[in-house]
Amino acid sequence: MEGLFITAIDLTGTFAFAISGIRLASGKNIDWFGAYIIGLVTAIGGGTTRDLLLGVTPFWMLDGMYFLTTGIALLAALLFQDRIFRLAGTLFLFDAIGLGLFTVVGISKSLDAQLPFWVAIVMGTITGSVGGLIRDVLLNEVPLLLRRNIYALACVAGGLVYFLCTQLNLSTSVTELMAASVVILVRVVAEKFKIHLPVMSPVKDEDRNEPDKP
Repeated sequence: MEGLFITAIDLTGTFAFAISGIRLASGKNIDWFGAYIIGLVTAIGGGTTRDLLLGVTPFWMLDGMYFLTTGIALLAALLFQDRIFRLAGTLFLFDAIGLGLFTVVGISKSLDAQLPFWVAIVMGTITGSVGGLIRDVLLNEVPLLLRRNIYALACVAGGLVYFLCTQLNLSTSVTELMAASVVILVRVVAEKFKIHLPVMSPVKDEDRNEPDKP
């Protein structure tokens, strides 16, 4: 039952991330197949990176449902484009949902591999954020991960909540739902109230040209 629950979260996250990728691709003069590829890369990029780091076969090589789910996301985008893409914040919403769900999947799979919890949090962050990073790079966008938005830190917050829930001996399903919800909530609250980390100040020209002092 627990494995089925994780699979359901994984496929829901795949759909959400695929939609976010396809939504962003729709403004780049990309054809349907290109949009599918962007959606697929967004959905599987983080998990693939995680599995390679864990030394296991990437998950999508063992189950074709991820390709099918991305296809369903593309079909939904084509059929309901006016309703989905014109909603304010659609890209942000689907990206936040995918981020939360994939973070939980990454943490769960890392713990199953008997890794320390801090490593599991790192793997959860990679699972949640790297797909969006690859998507943005392919579409020539500044990656969300590198902007001042609260992104990777939302994954870390969810990971800490996951750890706290395990210390309280809560059930796995409750733990995963709470952790995913915290990731999504942190993203939404940070965006709504414009909460962000301080931005690196640019180097002044006179400082850039000044020779190193002994």
